[in-house]
Amino acid sequence: MSVHNNFIAGEWISSVEQIANINPSDTNDIVGEYAQADREHVKQAIDAAYTASPAWAQSGIQQRFDCLDAIGTEILARNQELGTLLSREEGKTLAEGIGEAARAGQIFKFFAGETLRNAGELLPSVRPGLGVEISREPVGPIAIITPWNFPIAIPAWKIAPALAFGNTVVFKPAELTPGSAWALTDIIARSGIPEGVFNLVMGPGAEIGAPMLNDRRIRAVSFTGSTNTGRIVAGACSARNARYQLEMGGKNPLVVLNDCDLDNAVNCAVNGAFFSTGQRCTASSRLIVEESIYDAFVAALAEKMEGLVIGDALAQGTDIGPVADQTQLNKNLEYIEIGKQEGAELLTGGEVVEREKPGFYQKPALFIDTDNSMRINAEEIFGPVASVIKVSDIDEAMHSANDTQFGLSAGICTSSLRSAARFKQESQAGMVMVNAPTAGVDYHVPFGGTKGSSFGPREQGGYARDFYTTVKTAYTQA
Repeated sequence: MSVHNNFIAGEWISSVEQIANINPSDTNDIVGEYAQADREHVKQAIDAAYTASPAWAQSGIQQRFDCLDAIGTEILARNQELGTLLSREEGKTLAEGIGEAARAGQIFKFFAGETLRNAGELLPSVRPGLGVEISREPVGPIAIITPWNFPIAIPAWKIAPALAFGNTVVFKPAELTPGSAWALTDIIARSGIPEGVFNLVMGPGAEIGAPMLNDRRIRAVSFTGSTNTGRIVAGACSARNARYQLEMGGKNPLVVLNDCDLDNAVNCAVNGAFFSTGQRCTASSRLIVEESIYDAFVAALAEKMEGLVIGDALAQGTDIGPVADQTQLNKNLEYIEIGKQEGAELLTGGEVVEREKPGFYQKPALFIDTDNSMRINAEEIFGPVASVIKVSDIDEAMHSANDTQFGLSAGICTSSLRSAARFKQESQAGMVMVNAPTAGVDYHVPFGGTKGSSFGPREQGGYARDFYTTVKTAYTQA
């Protein structure tokens, strides 16, 4: 089996260490062998990005458009292949994998257009005879660090704007899902991007993370991952006055009022809490239900969950694939025990299940009789585990929804425009869904949260330029 190497300064660079990429649906299946970068590789990648930065910053917008458009075109043409690879290495269903790959292509297409829309301003000065020009310029070399749960979409929505606005990139994907990152890099490498503009270093964060964060030539870091690692990123960047952008955890509420469409509310809960095996920072893991509809909602939800097919991510008819790896499965099981110890009732699911092939399969778990004081409602589990919280009315529901350290996504199911309007206004989350799952967002609008979920400018859409560009003000005497 050939080794997939790192990509530095326009060349594929081998390394001494490699890791096997394991299929969580079938642990006997090796997706591929992937090179592991060391600190010297990181230094070489930063050297390359720093050297290439001035020319790429001054490159024409047509050149950037053509490169990003070519990347998006190839991703979309190969979305079935890329989606299959993604599902094979990460464990989300094939439909979800193909959809994510297509989204990555759409993101590159969108930011190809943004290269042509990076507008500035011309203003008169308060001093006669002077003109004022406000323009946006690239930040410089950027480190991009991404998680395993969206191994092509999240890299795309960071890499595409970075390149579109004239920055160079050093990209470190998650160790667990190097395949999608390597495939994306292979496409980028053949797009016409000059050598050194884009670099891939695969490896453990403990080994190669620090040199990326602490090198003064890296002028910005965009990170998506755990809250604890986010704090490390923030500390390192603050110490040297580099900008940083953090997308971290979520403990997202879905409020269900008694005037909702019950079938839709159940579908929103199942989709938001359990699809992608619950491994989404936007997953609705807290289901806050008005007491007059509580019993009916719980019964309908439990029945819906019993009909879900848990199996091989690539198999037709699978609703929920495996958990990503043994470590995440152990974490899920630990939290299920914590929930029981805290007094919550495990109504259904939570157990490990066996399938024809060895994998990390778990039935979605539903706790009832819970409250926000419990750890299962306060801490992000990142698995197919949801809790139901009973409330008396919308006032209590709003309090419960906002009673969290996180603030990424929040949803409500109701037929009342008044209740929907109030929820949109009072919700302490960066994204609000009405009668729709909390997970699932468009690529052309801003993504991000409040409180402990996010820090820095929004990702995606036109708002991405706030992180990937810096503003310059120029005065000219006429």
